[in-house]
Amino acid sequence: MTRPADNRKAELLAQPVEHFDITKFDARPVIDAWEKMSFASRDAARAARILNAALEDKKCSVILTLAGSTSAGGCMHVWRDMVKNNMVDAIVATGASIVDMDFFEALGFKHYQAREIPDDRTLRDLYIDRIYDTYIDEEDLQHCDHTIKEIADSLPEGPISSREFIRAMGEWLSRGNAKKQGSLIEEAFKAGVPIFCPAFSDSSAGFGLVKHQVERMKAKKPYVSIDSVADFRELTEIKIQAGTTGLFMIGGGVPKNFAQDTVVCAEILGHDDVEMHKYAVQITVADVRDGACSSSTLKEACSWGKVDVALEQMVFAEATTVAPMIVSDAYHRGAWKDRPRRRWAKLFE
Repeated sequence: MTRPADNRKAELLAQPVEHFDITKFDARPVIDAWEKMSFASRDAARAARILNAALEDKKCSVILTLAGSTSAGGCMHVWRDMVKNNMVDAIVATGASIVDMDFFEALGFKHYQAREIPDDRTLRDLYIDRIYDTYIDEEDLQHCDHTIKEIADSLPEGPISSREFIRAMGEWLSRGNAKKQGSLIEEAFKAGVPIFCPAFSDSSAGFGLVKHQVERMKAKKPYVSIDSVADFRELTEIKIQAGTTGLFMIGGGVPKNFAQDTVVCAEILGHDDVEMHKYAVQITVADVRDGACSSSTLKEACSWGKVDVALEQMVFAEATTVAPMIVSDAYHRGAWKDRPRRRWAKLFE
């Protein structure tokens, strides 16, 4: 028998989020028009020019950083298509962006538009999680948690980087386990693009890994753990090997600082010839006045020896509104077609 609660949940989870397709919309005329305007429009246009310059530079490796919930909000395929079309060589992201959003949809689940937002206690009773105006079915999310545990159970015990664990997720999806083809994780696995999540446990991965460890401890067996220092070392090795680099940063947080700090880490390791990130774009709504790292300007980062100031642009805008336009512009200008594919993941094989 169908319960009233089941009907109510179905009503609220009736409209899936549809992801932006950069290949079906040519944003070049919009970027060209924005360049002749002022305020955030002109900043976004200059950011697009910098991203294109990074892609045109055959020596440049591009690092994408993701913070916030843009993947759940409709940009999931934007980031996937950047990898698929050779516009990204490494990724640093929050665990939520990679696991709760991308891997979650690869398992066949969806994010939903919240056309109606009742009392959040009602949502809790219905097992619906809310990200502003987006819904996630908590029961589906817990399936994601358990899948992460199963992957952890299949790996050799011991500490590994998040990059290595996410690679295992991509391999698992590619073996026919993906219900939705073409996730960011799977495309990155195929393209040799490493993905790092410095705070990997702050996501569904954390719940799955905790369950994995608790069960192994009860059985007095060794377990898998995530080594965040290995993450830092591996990404720094990519920076050292890459030389010229560009950053395309969505939001701030740990991914932003983690990617920027590779220059300083390389210097600490004795590589005095490693250059600052040459190209840098950050799209954020964070206020700069509180001194927080997420809102520190790219010019401020220069004082730390992280980012050069010649080709940098802050864009103070909500990322789902401008990032798809900037990436669509880059896709249709086509500089990615002539780029060598780096496959930095090979460094760790």
